[in-house]
Amino acid sequence: MTAEIICVGTELLLGNIVNTNAAYLAEQLAGLGMSCFYQTVVGDNRERLLETLDMAAKRSEVIVLSGGLGPTQDDLTKETVAEYCGKKLVMDEASKKMIAEYFAAREMKPTENNWKQAMVPEGSIVFPNHNGTAPGIAVKAKKNHFLLLPGPPEELQLMFEESAIPYLQELSPNIILSQTVKTCGLSESFVEQQLRDLIDQQSNPTIATYAKTGEVHVRVTAKAGTAKDASKLIKPLVKELKARFGNSIYSADEGVTLEKALVDLLQGAGLTISCAESCTGGMLSATIINVPGVSELYKAGFVTYSNKAKRKLLGVKKGTLQKYGAVSKQTAEEMVKGLLMETKTDVGLAVTGIAGPDGGTKEKPVGLVYISCNVKGKVTVKECHFKGTREKIRRASVAAALMLARSCVLEYLSKEILK
Repeated sequence: MTAEIICVGTELLLGNIVNTNAAYLAEQLAGLGMSCFYQTVVGDNRERLLETLDMAAKRSEVIVLSGGLGPTQDDLTKETVAEYCGKKLVMDEASKKMIAEYFAAREMKPTENNWKQAMVPEGSIVFPNHNGTAPGIAVKAKKNHFLLLPGPPEELQLMFEESAIPYLQELSPNIILSQTVKTCGLSESFVEQQLRDLIDQQSNPTIATYAKTGEVHVRVTAKAGTAKDASKLIKPLVKELKARFGNSIYSADEGVTLEKALVDLLQGAGLTISCAESCTGGMLSATIINVPGVSELYKAGFVTYSNKAKRKLLGVKKGTLQKYGAVSKQTAEEMVKGLLMETKTDVGLAVTGIAGPDGGTKEKPVGLVYISCNVKGKVTVKECHFKGTREKIRRASVAAALMLARSCVLEYLSKEILK
């Protein structure tokens, strides 16, 4: 089945908002086994949206639209789709009730144009919005299925998972099931090379690789008459991936992030952790703290941006900073040693580097980052060289720190088992 994505909003064309919805929807549709050959961004304009709908309807069976479902006059996605499909708009009482309850819970009074959001094309299926006011809509017209979803990502994603996925699964006579195997510390080219024989002979299930920051995900997708049969097709392939990549795989669960995998590992081993950061400015701690239940093991975080802070809070020697500089293997090592002495935790992570865009030299260019991990006195320091913007370098540093911590903890646990 073919699918197409249309993102509606003049703000997207102007670059005021990054179009994260397109990436999310494309990944989700691929996971459902749908072929998505086109994506379009169109402004809040009736004529241009009608042209876009007509083109999409001729080449794709499923058209997923995001945005333009708000209460204002320039929110015209629903009205334009209804016009294109030749359907009248009618009031959906369930949606009207949900909108009223949404405002009442916030002690606010809806304005008259809010009720516009409860109007839906006749004969359509309504998707409830549990994160906002605009309901989603599925409209069938001839051979096409139009799915209308709200623009805010937190609303769109929840609605897609709750309502759109079951709707799309009903369109196919077969069940399409996917499982994602997540690796870290490997390049996409290396992973693809290791899987070349499987990719060349694939039919059902299929394999696809996706590069993330510091990670490569391998998605295995199978099609079968039932979910049980699809799972049976996937299982041996996932087993083969685990045999090939070993500890480089941190999870085979779509919902598990690298930081959660690290937290789960620490919790299982009964280990605590603290962080000391310079160039990442607290981003590493914030990433780890995003994991529910982390308060049981996360003890402290220091943002030691200046040399004075490194000396005062972590005990980095003045001579070390003068001789080697703040961005050095020696400083990273002293940072993580001082961190464990100060916090009395089992595992410590420290990051120091040059995120740019200024501050780099020929000897120490922008993107040079040292990451150190201390597991019960055993210190490991890794030198990294990252490229890109300041934000990209900081995020890459966080991912590398999480990977180093996971690797060091696994090494520690393997030695403990042999004792």
